[in-house]
Amino acid sequence: MTEPKKKSAGLFDLRGILGLLFAIYGVVLTVMGIATTSQEDLDKAGGVNINLWMGIGMLVVGVAFATWVRLRPLAVPEEPS
Repeated sequence: MTEPKKKSAGLFDLRGILGLLFAIYGVVLTVMGIATTSQEDLDKAGGVNINLWMGIGMLVVGVAFATWVRLRPLAVPEEPS
């Protein structure tokens, strides 16, 4: 018996959408952490630039999702069984 043909799901892969959202919010938080953090904000957070570190973390997660989509694309059968 032959294996059914499979095609990539592409746009319907939720990992790509989530990775893009993580990357966008990560860029926004990183820029905010670099550009607008005051000493008062740092004092409230115990000396940690939370926006910067969370932005970097979200960028890493976004890149991880994008890598995951590239390395293991979602495949669906071309013909319904």
